[in-house]
Amino acid sequence: MRQQRRKLGELLVEAGLVTEEQVQRALRAKKDTQRIGELLIQDGYITERQLMSTLERQLGIPYVGLYQYAVDKKAVGLVPKQLAKRYLLLPLKIENNKLHVAMVDPLDFFAVDDLRMATGYQIERALATKEDVIRGLNKYYGYDDTMEHLLEDAQPSQELRDEQALEDDSPVVKLVNQILMNAVAHKASDIHIDPHESKVVIRYRIDGTMVTDKTLPKQMQSMVVARIKIMSNLNITEHRIPQDGRIKLNLERYPIDIRVSTLPAIYGEKVVMRILDANSTVKDLDKMDFHPDNYRRFLKMIERPTGIVLITGPTGSGKSSTLYAALNRLNTEKVNIITVEDPVEYQLEGISQVQVNANVGLTFAAGLRAMLRQDPNIMMVGEIRDTETAEIATRAALTGHLVLSTLHTNDSVSTITRLIDMGIEPFLVAASLAGIVSQRLVRRVCRDCGQPHPPSAREAEIFTARGRKVERIFRGKGCGNCNMTGYKGRIAVHEVLVIDDFVRKLIMDNSSLSAIQEYARSNGTIFLMDDGLMKVTQGLTTTEEVFQVAIGD
Repeated sequence: MRQQRRKLGELLVEAGLVTEEQVQRALRAKKDTQRIGELLIQDGYITERQLMSTLERQLGIPYVGLYQYAVDKKAVGLVPKQLAKRYLLLPLKIENNKLHVAMVDPLDFFAVDDLRMATGYQIERALATKEDVIRGLNKYYGYDDTMEHLLEDAQPSQELRDEQALEDDSPVVKLVNQILMNAVAHKASDIHIDPHESKVVIRYRIDGTMVTDKTLPKQMQSMVVARIKIMSNLNITEHRIPQDGRIKLNLERYPIDIRVSTLPAIYGEKVVMRILDANSTVKDLDKMDFHPDNYRRFLKMIERPTGIVLITGPTGSGKSSTLYAALNRLNTEKVNIITVEDPVEYQLEGISQVQVNANVGLTFAAGLRAMLRQDPNIMMVGEIRDTETAEIATRAALTGHLVLSTLHTNDSVSTITRLIDMGIEPFLVAASLAGIVSQRLVRRVCRDCGQPHPPSAREAEIFTARGRKVERIFRGKGCGNCNMTGYKGRIAVHEVLVIDDFVRKLIMDNSSLSAIQEYARSNGTIFLMDDGLMKVTQGLTTTEEVFQVAIGD
């Protein structure tokens, strides 16, 4: 198998899709269970379609896209669920005494032999992406109509609901597991369980957009919520106040870490679950989509010995990922780095990470105070939420520490006003701030179906107003790999404001935000809108996406 993987790398190099250096880098980063193709896709060097077409040529086995494929349920019924999930394969159809099967690894001859023994058919192999097969498995081997009838017929007594929520083999447990697995398969960041008057709607947030997955009967609501509460160690008898919990489990070989929030609404408790990707590794800073000028400015900020560097933006804008990438860059044996977070999303070797626990009084402020007695060089505070935390962070920056943190503001310049509004004196803000990065995430044009188009008159007008020219704009026409949306994945747009001596003077003089903004523009600051439009000209995103996150002058 290793020989096959090396040949795949050679084929990709020969096709001009990757360089030898990129292949070698992927081989060095590869773990035993990973395939080099998956790593090259993960690093953005190739697309799934490019990998599949190369594998198709290499193996002589046809590739099949499973999006909207008419799978024969008789074929699915022939293959046991455990067998399909163990080997990551999906039965497609029966034709001329042959069972056609989509496989992630069609060279797994043990899987082919087991299939032949279990079904009695000759096996016709086809190649499919891992993502497609997992979605198919969840769809065809997941929660079926029989289970739904069982839940619909369940008596509405609270005692029975609690019993079903506890039993490992009960339908409600299988339903919740399938909801979680579907979310992971679709690479969702959040799961929303929305109670309505006569139904319960399950929605996922995929690439920042809400997508409805399924609708459940109203009588299933209390059992589903009870099951989630049990998994996250919440009080299942409390329905009047919001609750927060956490779920850690291995589901079908996937480690899943989930933050759970419940909120009483008029039609019952709404549940939102944030999926923390336990399989993700911390990205390198040079892979965080920074413009070269912004990248140089940000590096200069975080390599200072003292000061506060703030990353701002709304929830879900990738602030934590950028913070972790910065810490990863700074993490050497010569410095002592301590963090206080809620929650600790990634575990970094060589860094002391503290989990906030408000129940025992370990808040951000208390953790930050304790960190100052631990002789740190660099401190990371997950979020500045209150005046006390802001004051301690400011004092720490003034006494010889580099402090990294996040704040919820609309842009880099308004962050200065936000700190002053929190009660920090302007002279302290000016003296302690090193720089501010405002960040947003926009959907990326699908690399498999993106096509160039001439800009519309309105788009040309927008670019001209910002002093830029555009000849073509890429848009995705929709394909199986992007679920016909035209977008797949997300990229970041940034605004990096360096706090130099002139900006400090403007802050201490209580100058207006427009004055600071005007100076920043003259000093070469790339604002969110400009960075977004640059990425549009590079074919990475669309003007519609940029206008969702950035406001023009």
